[in-house]
Amino acid sequence: MAYETIDCKADGAIARITLNRPDRLNSFTKAMHAELKDALAKLGEARVIILTGAGRGFCAGQDLNDRAVAPGEAVDLGDTVEASWNPLVRTLAALPQPVIARVNGVAAGAGANIALACDLVVAAKSAKFIQSFSALGLIPDSGGSWHLPRLIGQARALGLALTGEPLPAEKAAEWGLIWKCVEDEALDREVDALAAKLASLPPLGLAAIKALIRTSGSRTLDQELDLQRDEMRRLGFTADYREGVAAFLEKRPAKFEGR
Repeated sequence: MAYETIDCKADGAIARITLNRPDRLNSFTKAMHAELKDALAKLGEARVIILTGAGRGFCAGQDLNDRAVAPGEAVDLGDTVEASWNPLVRTLAALPQPVIARVNGVAAGAGANIALACDLVVAAKSAKFIQSFSALGLIPDSGGSWHLPRLIGQARALGLALTGEPLPAEKAAEWGLIWKCVEDEALDREVDALAAKLASLPPLGLAAIKALIRTSGSRTLDQELDLQRDEMRRLGFTADYREGVAAFLEKRPAKFEGR
């Protein structure tokens, strides 16, 4: 499939997907959703995925021109959410690979929440996160109303969602909304180093860490302890675990194969 709204490149174990509509701040259309879905489905060989935006922004959310509403007409926004945004959030959560959001500029509306749906968010200092829904009489979709209070608490979540005030990346990092904020000129270096580190680690273990932490809220402590036992047993029998121990004892770099 030839892509027109995204760019997808794989460099060894690291795949980079760039939302590529810079003239529209990389806002989503039906075509972009379809292309991103296709790209994510074809990255089985990648160990780490980087999601970013072209130009001066990460993503401005939904392109309102793609579902323009004439005066007096209505549009079923629930259809758009169910057909496009919800599947994307679910896919990002379910992927076994760690997904890094490289936020190079403004992330607004659903664009902000797609970044938060990734596993690690690294943002340039000049970037901003904007929950712009209230100005349109809407709610923070694309996982926003779920991720925000869990990451930063109800008071801050309500403040961002009700006012729509831009949150600078530096404060987002201080609040724990994102993993890290770095100087603009250091963004590529930081993201590339993080991706390389993750790509060098045992992929089965990383997938298990992601799955456990993302779902721990649905389990009791006893259930979590039992699941930890089961996962430690499963992972302890893998070739990657044996390689990791051998490499440590032999004082050499490990070579993990994901088995």
